[in-house]
Amino acid sequence: MLRALIRSRFGVAAFLPVIPLLFAACGDGEVEGGPVTAYEGAQVIVGDGTEPIQDAVLLVQDGSLLAVGPRAEIEVPGGAARVDLTGRTVMPALVNAHMHTPGGEREALVSFLEHNAYWGVGAITSFGTDSSTASFELRQEAPLPNAARLRTAGRGITSPEPGRGEVPYWVTTPEEGLAAVQELAAKPVDIVKIWVDDRNGQYEKLPPSIYTVVIDEAHNHGLRVAAHIFALEDAKNLLRAGIDVFAHSVRDQDIDDEFVQLFLGKPLTVQVPNLPNRGVATDLSWLAATFPADRLAELQANAVDNPEQQEGFGIQARNLARLSEEGIRIAFGTDGGRPWQTHIELADMVAAGMSPADVIVAATRNSAALIGLTDAGTLEAGKTADFIVLEADPLQDITNTRRIVSFYLRGAEVDRAGIAARLNPPAVQ
Repeated sequence: MLRALIRSRFGVAAFLPVIPLLFAACGDGEVEGGPVTAYEGAQVIVGDGTEPIQDAVLLVQDGSLLAVGPRAEIEVPGGAARVDLTGRTVMPALVNAHMHTPGGEREALVSFLEHNAYWGVGAITSFGTDSSTASFELRQEAPLPNAARLRTAGRGITSPEPGRGEVPYWVTTPEEGLAAVQELAAKPVDIVKIWVDDRNGQYEKLPPSIYTVVIDEAHNHGLRVAAHIFALEDAKNLLRAGIDVFAHSVRDQDIDDEFVQLFLGKPLTVQVPNLPNRGVATDLSWLAATFPADRLAELQANAVDNPEQQEGFGIQARNLARLSEEGIRIAFGTDGGRPWQTHIELADMVAAGMSPADVIVAATRNSAALIGLTDAGTLEAGKTADFIVLEADPLQDITNTRRIVSFYLRGAEVDRAGIAARLNPPAVQ
């Protein structure tokens, strides 16, 4: 009888017998429910912070994981298709909880979601600059093949910012903030985004009298609120007001004990670091498959040492390291619209002082939970079969997340070669 390694959301593992009827043989390569594929021999990073499973087996059926565990504990059904992953590392699909989509027509949005899938991203959230009906339509549809899933905050909420994007709601009274939330809830969005930032003194900052109403009304509709912030004092006041997510780290100074204690008093609040450019010379040759040579050369020319950027990164890196050490829940996001930035952010979080294992948890389990994906984020029985096959171990070197051998979404291998060919078509001879 098949025995599946069942892992709880808290990382507690127990071997439980599976009801025989569920795995009764129905023919070659099938158990009840359809054909089964066994992926065998890899090291599996579950995504919950537990030790990786060595010489593991993942059983996949109909886009879901039937079982995940050591080979000695998993009986592969007779006739199942078998894929040898010996020497590889398997980890959950990445989840980018803070991005900005290109907007506009469906075609551009689908291409963007495919580009994310090329880099092993299984889901993204568009964070507040999304007025496209295509986003809501795609979110409601069955997930597209070869594409990340989409969640959206729709239009965010901010004080008027003339000269900047006009997609967010510009509100000047609590009543306008209340109406904006009610409109968003009716769509419905997946999360509410607010900006609390004067953009270096250029604009009036969204005041507590408005954002408190926004937060309270969002909570009345079962929606969480994520805040774009810059200053420590604003972050403290937002915690007092009940904010659920920080979409950026504190950026103006090192955080203090008061902030840490306020944060610890809100155990459900999540920090998405969204670190800035590290300001160090970086080799970007790993992007070659998806960039024309001239465009890649431009990017490489700008990837140089920059002392000013290093100083800004240092503030946010220290703040992230302290919050992580204090046990604050950290999730993952990159801002902007660069799908490949996911792998740079992973490395930046490690450079800031987090361990590769903790960074992977942030970018898988924690981010999936943040955007409401209960079927993703970890590799365990019952979850969607979204996983990356890597050439080398990211627990030893986080940049190994870039060395993708193959990527599976809902049990189907993503056509990475086809996506790369569209992003970087061969030169015409």
